[in-house]
Amino acid sequence: MPERNVYQEEDPVSAETNSSSTKKKTTMKTPQGSQEPTTTQTLLSYGVKPYEPKKDEEYMSKAQKEHFRKLLNIWKAALLQGGDETIHDLKELAEVPADVSDQATLEETFALRLRARDREHKLINKIDESIRAIDSGDYGYCEECGIEIGIRRLEARPTATLCIDCKTLAEVREKQGR
Repeated sequence: MPERNVYQEEDPVSAETNSSSTKKKTTMKTPQGSQEPTTTQTLLSYGVKPYEPKKDEEYMSKAQKEHFRKLLNIWKAALLQGGDETIHDLKELAEVPADVSDQATLEETFALRLRARDREHKLINKIDESIRAIDSGDYGYCEECGIEIGIRRLEARPTATLCIDCKTLAEVREKQGR
């Protein structure tokens, strides 16, 4: 079965200038011919079940905040573990091969891994910002218009700071600015 990336996140640096996403390193098996994993598959890959709001439950209740805090902390731990694995792999590959083309391939591999680690480091910072927003009571609300971002959007992208309408508008503006 092919492996698929299970989580995508914006690159905070290029989000304003490039609408492409960077993919987190964690992968999971998906059936052949299937589409990208659903939010449920993504959450389950981290051992977190989708949040089921109670009838008449207030948005961003204590239980919802704890749900997202747990998800963010699990995601952060997975990223940190991936960083440790990358460092270990780079140390193992540190021996310089005699062949010039092998050296070039090794250097390119190092550069790609380090660039991925840099993006993951920036993502960890966004996760920390989201955890601080939970603590301050601002988590789950759009930074631009102030409306609720929504439970399902936050489960798909726990570091989201814009509602879908504001994010779509920002992407349209970005494309027009090119």
